[in-house]
Amino acid sequence: MIVYNETLIVEEGTYPEWLSWMKEVHIPAVMATGHFESYRILNVIDSPNEGVTACIQYNTDTEEKFGQFYEQHLQGLHIIHNQRYEGKFVLYTTLMETVD
Repeated sequence: MIVYNETLIVEEGTYPEWLSWMKEVHIPAVMATGHFESYRILNVIDSPNEGVTACIQYNTDTEEKFGQFYEQHLQGLHIIHNQRYEGKFVLYTTLMETVD
């Protein structure tokens, strides 16, 4: 299993609205691309950062599917997110593989 992880540090005052928007708009748009089978949202409990640190993990079967998502959709989705929350978050991305 391939896991595309987006770790975001979101301003505390922005977080509730951001989380609602992620659940109602952004994540459904990512899932509608057809490149991921599932996702989960996590909050980092012991983050040393100011604000709320959240992780969105999207699961897919192959690196090729992620590559297609990356080439066809990621930039456009990030542009929309960046325009909406400019200056209110920091984003780190990681591509991981599960170990059996």
